[in-house]
Amino acid sequence: QLVESGGGLVQPGGSLRLSCVVSGSIGSINAMGWYRQAPGKTRERVAGITSGGSTMYADSVKGRFTISRDNAKKTVYLQMNSLKVEDTAVYYCNTVPVPAAFWGRGTQVTVSS
Repeated sequence: QLVESGGGLVQPGGSLRLSCVVSGSIGSINAMGWYRQAPGKTRERVAGITSGGSTMYADSVKGRFTISRDNAKKTVYLQMNSLKVEDTAVYYCNTVPVPAAFWGRGTQVTVSS
């Protein structure tokens, strides 16, 4: 099970911190990531983190987003700074590089003035 939270409405330049609690068959050994889907667009991966803490980012968010994880709490985080209007999307977490077949409900992030 994947449960995302932390989204909301924020002005351009603002910050949000997303959280994803993982349970079930997905565990601390899995590499995890954050994906997003904007209206009318396909879902894209924006960040990933291995069980050991190595990270990767899409070029569009590099330098602004930071992914982290707390294996003891089975939680993955996405700190988003300097948000832009084009970051508006529903954000999901899932395994990387290949997402599991099931998805959570996601959390809506809206960046607007």
